[in-house]
Amino acid sequence: MADIAAGTGLGSSGSFSVALLKALHAWKHDLTPAAEIASQACEIEIDRLKEPVGKQDQYISALGGITCFEFLPDDTVKAWPLALSQDTREELEDNLMLFFTGYSRSASAILREQDDKSKKGDTDMFKNLHFIKELGLRSKAALESGALEEFGRLMNEHWQWKRQRSSGMSNAVIDEIYETALASGAVGGKLIGAGGGGFLLFYASDKPRLLQAMRAKGLSEVRFRFDFNGASIVFRD
Repeated sequence: MADIAAGTGLGSSGSFSVALLKALHAWKHDLTPAAEIASQACEIEIDRLKEPVGKQDQYISALGGITCFEFLPDDTVKAWPLALSQDTREELEDNLMLFFTGYSRSASAILREQDDKSKKGDTDMFKNLHFIKELGLRSKAALESGALEEFGRLMNEHWQWKRQRSSGMSNAVIDEIYETALASGAVGGKLIGAGGGGFLLFYASDKPRLLQAMRAKGLSEVRFRFDFNGASIVFRD
C-alpha cells in the first residue's frame, strides 16, 4: 500500500523495490546496509529489467535525509548529508509546497527518449545534462549557505532546461499552471520526476496566495515532511 499513486514522479518504483528488498532481508534476518539494498534495487531495475532510470530514487529511498549523491563512472555511488543548519532545514520544509496535477503517466517513454539521445551522443542532450549537473552544485551551495530564495530561483532555471530534454516533459496545461504559480507567490518550481504529469513542487514566498491560486486551478496540496530514516521495518502486534 502507498499514500501516493504510482506514475506520479515521486520515485514509486524505486521506493517499492527498496521496500521489498528491505522486507526480504529482514525476513531472512540479514543485516544488510541501506546502501547495499539500494545497489540491489538498481541492479533489478536497471540491469535486469532494462528500465531507463537513474539511481537517485533507490538510494534516497534506502538512505533518507537531505542527501548529496555523486554517481561515478565505475557505477559506485557516494552519499553524504547536505550541510544544512536546523533553521534553514525548517524554513525549507515549511516553504516547499507540493501539488498534484490530477493525472499520472508512465515515466519509461519520456526517459527512454532521453536515454536514446544520450547513447547516440546527442550534443544538445549532453550540453543540457552537464548544465543540470552544474545547477545541482549551485543548488547545494545555495542551500548550505541558507540562500533559500536563490534555491527557489534555481528550481525555476532547472525546470526551464529540463523541459527541453523531451517533447513529452510538459504540456500546455502544466505550463499554464506553472506560470500562474510564478505570478502567485512561487519563487520557482518544477515538475517532479520524468515529467508529463504527477506533482509540481514550488518554493513559495507567499504560501497563502500560492495555495489559493492552485486551488482555483483545481490542484490539491499534498503536505509532507522530511524523513531522515530511509526505508524502515515497522513491527505491529
